[in-house]
Amino acid sequence: METRQQIRSQIRKIRRNLTALQQTQAERLVTRQALHFIEQHQAEHIALYLSFDGEISTQSLINALWQQGKSVYLPVLHPFSQGHLLFLAYMPTTQMQVNAFGILEPQLDIRAVWPSEQLDIIFTPLVAFDQQKNRLGMGGGFYDRTLENWQQKHFIPVGLAHACQQVDMLPVESWDIPLFDILIG
Repeated sequence: METRQQIRSQIRKIRRNLTALQQTQAERLVTRQALHFIEQHQAEHIALYLSFDGEISTQSLINALWQQGKSVYLPVLHPFSQGHLLFLAYMPTTQMQVNAFGILEPQLDIRAVWPSEQLDIIFTPLVAFDQQKNRLGMGGGFYDRTLENWQQKHFIPVGLAHACQQVDMLPVESWDIPLFDILIG
């Protein structure tokens, strides 16, 4: 079986090589599925992420949620608790900055922080996934820490992925947290 790092490297390369048309089609498909999922679960507080490194774009979904009057939140690297995420309200006027990983995130404003336990859905990025809904992230464990014991919390964790990111079986570690569902574009 391939190592986690080999899978990460291979899938990230495949994902980055998707054409603009493939990216657009995947975004449309995942946006439709996500809006249906949100409606099914009567979700009002939704955490998303801004795509990076070939991930499916979430911009259409974010725009649709804003139009529906839903609250959208983005992850921010926690300034005091290393390896953890905070979720901040995200609106068209939110001031953004680039974090340590080169990813855009809202500027930290304590008034915009929303407790993860009060989110309805957390849509997560991922590098690879398998049929058991295991996810392989970028390797920092940020989402694994956030999703720990999610069954006892209010939110539902859902991955967003391109079909090319599915593998037969991921090597799973004790800290890996399987998702509730994965929407595939």
